[in-house]
Amino acid sequence: METPQEEQKIKRYFEISILVKGAISLAEVLGGLLVLVVPPALLTGWIISASNTELIEDPGDFVATHSLAIAQQFAVTSGTVIAVYLLTRGLIKLALVLALLKNKLWAYPASLVVLGLFIVYQLYELLVKFSSIILTITIFDLIVVYFIWREYVIIREHLRGQAVD
Repeated sequence: METPQEEQKIKRYFEISILVKGAISLAEVLGGLLVLVVPPALLTGWIISASNTELIEDPGDFVATHSLAIAQQFAVTSGTVIAVYLLTRGLIKLALVLALLKNKLWAYPASLVVLGLFIVYQLYELLVKFSSIILTITIFDLIVVYFIWREYVIIREHLRGQAVD
């Protein structure tokens, strides 16, 4: 059982992690819509052009290197597949984030299951082909899962306390 100060700290970290997850999810949805609207060749051309310019200035540029790798992968994969992937992934997580922010009790276990499944898939992706971006996303998702779980435990304890009163 946590002290009220510990509960407040957990709640603050929970809210911050959920808001960041919501922003990332919104970016996934917007990215999915962009992929549907903009022709894949045009999109990859922009990314490759911008990445090459940055790589000329700084050959070790992290963002440019990874953007170029994503653009090359995008050129191989169907734009529709990527759009559907980003849209479904983003919309599912966005719906869960909104439900969590509204303190819907069902959203806590649902979020844990959904994020757990995404983490398993991301671990599979890491085993197939290592990506520091996927690794970073996976670590962040694990942190979010931790705070969702901690907040859920606190809420359940408070509900049990109210039921006893």
